[in-house]
Amino acid sequence: MARGDYSASSWSGPSAMASGAPAAPDADRALVAALQQGDRSALATLYDRHAPQLLGLALRILKDRTDAEDLLHDVFLEAWNKAASFDPARGTVRAWLVTRVRSRSIDRLRSLNTARNHAMAEARARPEESDPQDDPSDGPDRRRAREALRSLPPEQRQVIELAYFAGLTCSEIGARVDIPVGTVKSRLSAALAKLRKGLALVRGGA
Repeated sequence: MARGDYSASSWSGPSAMASGAPAAPDADRALVAALQQGDRSALATLYDRHAPQLLGLALRILKDRTDAEDLLHDVFLEAWNKAASFDPARGTVRAWLVTRVRSRSIDRLRSLNTARNHAMAEARARPEESDPQDDPSDGPDRRRAREALRSLPPEQRQVIELAYFAGLTCSEIGARVDIPVGTVKSRLSAALAKLRKGLALVRGGA
């Protein structure tokens, strides 16, 4: 059984969340060993044991339940695909999962903060509607931020503006523009990457 064949349809996921039973380290290690052999039922059991606590951690960091649930699914998918990376000499299975949740959550926050900073710079740099010309007193950072945002495709700029000007969550943006939450996140991610690249190129050529 190939690990890449794992999908939500073959794993109960959030439906098992209510259990929250304490996890015995020895039992957890046995479950991870079963994951390494391709046992999907072991993944469901591991999820039952740890999902409530891990979801709580992700939610405290991200402040958005949809984002936290998506991240939790990604972490367990990673546990399935990279079960062989678990080293019992370095700690418990719970600590291994907690580290992954915390690291992914912090990375997500950093990406969001980068976009927010760019968006705030763009908002400060926008000229008044009565004056369509760029303000010559704008600093170089403001002009770079404005130019970078203007260079985005319309659909990517739309989600950036809804997220950081209107303050909407990914689920709210999806409902507003009638697209799946996953599409919202992929557009945000692509926009962030282009903003970072664009600003880096401008600074490098300054």
